[in-house]
Amino acid sequence: MSDTVTAAASTELGGIAGWAVSLMESIGGPGAGIAVAAENFFPPLPSEIILPLAGFTASQGGFSLASALFWTTLGSVLGALGLYWLGKKLGRDRMYAAVDRMPFVSTDDLTKADEWFVRHGRSAVFFGRMIPLVRSGISVPAGVSGMPVLQFLLYTTFGSLLWNTIFVLAGYFLGENWHYVEDYASVFQYVVIGLIAVAVVALVTKRVRRRRRSDA
Repeated sequence: MSDTVTAAASTELGGIAGWAVSLMESIGGPGAGIAVAAENFFPPLPSEIILPLAGFTASQGGFSLASALFWTTLGSVLGALGLYWLGKKLGRDRMYAAVDRMPFVSTDDLTKADEWFVRHGRSAVFFGRMIPLVRSGISVPAGVSGMPVLQFLLYTTFGSLLWNTIFVLAGYFLGENWHYVEDYASVFQYVVIGLIAVAVVALVTKRVRRRRRSDA
């Protein structure tokens, strides 16, 4: 990695993101892949920083643009595959047993979600790879539902490649202003968090009203 990249990284990044920078600085493209793979298991890892930074590094000659796209996408797929197998190992029975102990959530909800995923799993996996927070978690229900692994890999690869390409190219063409990508990504993430929060509140409110009517 060039001195310019190192200086920008040390000035603006620290903690987990700084660790990702040091990986790319040490081993190049594979370091970006490792950092992106780790994001699947540790959501605080900011792919919205790692990906444009990988693009910036490619623009400075740290490694090629093709290498940045290849390694980040491979990291996304391998990380998602790990969560897929976790869901596969968990299985439907354990998932239902866990949900049965949760307040405000019934196994009927899980059955409906399971049936929905069987019908729309391919689209869910593809588009889920491009949605913050959902990006990591979507692999677990794919494994639980028994989605064929080759099908999962296909849609995960295409979804990850599209998402990664947008952010890597943004970093590549923005150059030293690569960090501006984070600002726009943060707005998108806040919108997603807000929608999820509204959905959760609506679900809990619906369950509470139904329980009160049942008690009455």
